Amino acid sequence: METSATAPGTPGEGANPGPRRPRQLTVDDYVAGILAGDRGVLARGITLVESTSRQHEVLAQELLSRVMPHTGKAKRLGVTGAPGVGKSTFIESFGCFLADQGRRVAVLTIDPTSSRSGGSILGDKTRMERLSQLPNAFIRPSPSGDSLGGVARRTRETLLLCEAAGFDTIIVESVGVGQTDIALRSMVDFFLLLLLPGGGDELQGIKKGIVEIADLVAINKADGDNRLRAEQTRAEHEPALHYIQPATAGWKSEVVLCSALTGEGVRQIWDRVLQFYAALEPKGVIGARRRQQTLDWLNDLIRDELRRRFYSDPKVTARLPALQDALLRGETTPVLAARTLLELHQGGGR
Repeated sequence: METSATAPGTPGEGANPGPRRPRQLTVDDYVAGILAGDRGVLARGITLVESTSRQHEVLAQELLSRVMPHTGKAKRLGVTGAPGVGKSTFIESFGCFLADQGRRVAVLTIDPTSSRSGGSILGDKTRMERLSQLPNAFIRPSPSGDSLGGVARRTRETLLLCEAAGFDTIIVESVGVGQTDIALRSMVDFFLLLLLPGGGDELQGIKKGIVEIADLVAINKADGDNRLRAEQTRAEHEPALHYIQPATAGWKSEVVLCSALTGEGVRQIWDRVLQFYAALEPKGVIGARRRQQTLDWLNDLIRDELRRRFYSDPKVTARLPALQDALLRGETTPVLAARTLLELHQGGGR
């Protein structure tokens, strides 16, 4: 019996009148389409792996298992920076440059999910209109949901599907900046931090930990009246990089200037990326990083699943409100409350 699945949220196909239903794709269809570089099938495959349906998850894992031998050959780049730094504009300029060089570029943009409505804007195809129209580029916005680090829950799987589809450069953009960008660092090879001219106070306030995991720092918007301030910002940040441990062993992080608006510095950034791979890939540094990332991914999934099972346990949900009230009244401690709930979950409590 052939396994089939319908990608949720996909426009319908067929010429029959009335409401259209999507044609069911078998796993064979997904695999063949993705390996052939069919962007429509790739989009449906990504929707499948992003689905929270248990049925879709089974099919998605079968799909991933079958395309896995065709993954691992792309350059994986992460881009982060504070809101307003121009990440989307930079990525479009950078992506168009790479596409002009003959590279196949996939951009995975993670949009923030509202804590109130649960919705997200998913507007990066609009913000990167020029890049989205190129035949050798693919843009996939995804909601961050409740994932830490501004990284969607299934971003790693999406990255693998894009590699299987033949995209040789994957760019992952995080929603913002902060200590939790370690989540993005854990799935890419090269990590780029964008800063604004005159952002010294900004760096002191929120970015020390991010600078420590950046393989390259770029001062964006270094054009026009901002040029002098950008030069001053680089002069302020360059010495600091000499006093911190390198983000990647055997690699020296630098500070460069760029302008997404004019394209200045974009080639220099790509040259640094190429130098990074040329210097570290033969030494096995990239391979070792990816192997560790795979193990980290496994641990993340185990933690997520244990958390899901714990909070969906009827014994835990029945007892939790009373324990929370007792904790707030000072009648128990967080440690004792947690221990009680864990024992209930494990079947040892009442």
